[in-house]
Amino acid sequence: MLPPWCRLVRADNPGPMTLNGTNTYVLAGAAGNVVVDPGPLLDQHLQAVAALGPVAVTLLTHSHLDHSGGAERFHELTGAPTLAKDPVLTIDGQPLAVDGITLDIAGLDIQVLHTPGHTADSVSFVVRAAGVVGVLTGDTILGRGTTVVAHPDGRLGPYLESLARLGELRGALLLPGHGPVQPDVAPVAAEYLAHRYQRLGQVRAALAAGARTPREVVEIVYADVDHMLWPAAEQSVRAQLDYLTNEGG
Repeated sequence: MLPPWCRLVRADNPGPMTLNGTNTYVLAGAAGNVVVDPGPLLDQHLQAVAALGPVAVTLLTHSHLDHSGGAERFHELTGAPTLAKDPVLTIDGQPLAVDGITLDIAGLDIQVLHTPGHTADSVSFVVRAAGVVGVLTGDTILGRGTTVVAHPDGRLGPYLESLARLGELRGALLLPGHGPVQPDVAPVAAEYLAHRYQRLGQVRAALAAGARTPREVVEIVYADVDHMLWPAAEQSVRAQLDYLTNEGG
């Protein structure tokens, strides 16, 4: 299902939050590869990605270490600049500060979409090449399951807006940061939105039933979820409570 201009190299960091591991994407341009999310600091993985050919630019979808932890080492291996929305993560280039801009990188047209919510610095990349449109979403939308809104850095209001925006890319391949590639981002974004609004209703009901703390809400709303995931669920609940209190939810 991958487009002809894209290769996926999965890092060996499986876990409850990373699923089968972090997806590193290698986009083949006429003037070199564009690598999206080199992944964690695992030298074997970074060496394998670097061995696929000269790297023109490295792009980061967000700051979480399972996506960006290996960026500095990858820069040492390739010499390629690293571009991210966060200036702290940007190496030998300019931060991705302009929403909606299309960059010509190694002969590829790559549009930068600011899609905050999972984190404040989350971005997605839309690539249009060889008659195929793909969108690399990082952790904003996964290939299976749902993601965490990493409160307080992540916020639910912007996340809902980001999901609606990605849902407008009908027919674009979903190239997620974890999990399998999906044929169309739009229905997945719609499912994510429906899930978030359902959870908001459940949080309201839990509050009405007497829950007072994020943990108490988690114990009610996420009772059927593996307890290993409750700390992440509590982050999302904090984001939901903040949204209900401060963002007119």
